[in-house]
Amino acid sequence: MGSKKKRNSNRIPVHRVDEYAGQEVILREKTGDYRIYGAQYIEKGALDQMDTAMRLPVSRAGALMPDAHQGYGLPIGGVLATDPSVVIPYAVGVDIACRMCMTVFDEHPSLIRRDSGLLKQLLESHTHFGVGSTNRTHVDTTVFDRLTWSEIPIVKELRDLAYSQLGTSGAGNHFVEWGTLDIRKYDDLLRLSEGSYLALLSHSGSRGFGNALAEWFSGLAMKKTRLPQEARHLAWLSMDSEEGQEYWQAMELAGLYASANHHEIHAKIRKEFGREVLATVENHHNFAWKERLADGREVTVHRKGATPAYRHSLGIIPGSMTQDGYVVRGKGNAVSLSSASHGAGRLMSRNQAFKQLRRCDLDQYLLEKGVKLSGGDVDESPVVYKDLEKVMAAQSELVEILASFSPGIVKMAPPDKWSRKKAGLDI
Repeated sequence: MGSKKKRNSNRIPVHRVDEYAGQEVILREKTGDYRIYGAQYIEKGALDQMDTAMRLPVSRAGALMPDAHQGYGLPIGGVLATDPSVVIPYAVGVDIACRMCMTVFDEHPSLIRRDSGLLKQLLESHTHFGVGSTNRTHVDTTVFDRLTWSEIPIVKELRDLAYSQLGTSGAGNHFVEWGTLDIRKYDDLLRLSEGSYLALLSHSGSRGFGNALAEWFSGLAMKKTRLPQEARHLAWLSMDSEEGQEYWQAMELAGLYASANHHEIHAKIRKEFGREVLATVENHHNFAWKERLADGREVTVHRKGATPAYRHSLGIIPGSMTQDGYVVRGKGNAVSLSSASHGAGRLMSRNQAFKQLRRCDLDQYLLEKGVKLSGGDVDESPVVYKDLEKVMAAQSELVEILASFSPGIVKMAPPDKWSRKKAGLDI
């Protein structure tokens, strides 16, 4: 069950956005009410960030998912509904439209054991990982036919970068993996009979293109909306301004581009694998949507590291490289702003992981679990994540579990020298 912050029982006042143009914004003294799911699993830094977000004069409603942890501005796992005439770039996040994509094949998952070499070779041949990684062969480039690529200067400037990275995945927690999908019961959305299937699951976003957009428009927002230091990353753009309109169009384009990235990878693997596809599931987070609250008010809903869980919609909530993830059906819970977690959430920062964990321990743990890993590093070790079973239990009123997904062969970015040096370590 969720817990509710009761910092202010009064209805949140509405202000005109143009009241703040060119002057320093004063935060509300009291934090607006919002629901917290799995509060016992959420660190104080994330709670403090959500409290700050709910003190913005443009905030209307909010919710905090059980996988939440501290980020920049809005915590990862934070959902924030604002006045419909604003959008907050950092409340969307730096990896715009990061998403999950699953392809379910007409093949028994015992193939993971019987011919792991084939499945691993498919990953090695058709995936490209890491900061700056590029791809020279493409299946479908129609996403670049959209006029937005030439109409917005910053987007036009980034087009060549985006084209070169189409069909690639980032570093960090991004992956492409083979695993076992166990259907618990038939559902009219997923349309798969009970049983076990071989599935391909990927997690990545809009790459360098989305990151550059986020930094560019966040910089503009912080110049135009002057907030106190603790809230500076929550600066917004007015949707009545040219910059606000351009960000919204660029964000939507980044969403299409992120989806195209996944489709490139899955299409190449499907073609060489040659098995029949039974189903596909896809959803994204790190995005903003125009929606309405239960009382009918129109708002801009920012989901940063939170999965849309609309009534009768499918979603994917992954675990770690050794822990089951889930295919879920949303319940459209209005109190959560129709949202759910986007994963288990981190217990340990990357710097902490690099300093406290050893690669040999990770390798031994994977061996015991029977999971084959290509790439990756200790900052993505399963022990750095919360227990997804507890996270799911904390959001049972938000989603219904339809199927579980167990990783078997995982591909991630190779160890990153820059991240290790940042933590004060050698490669």
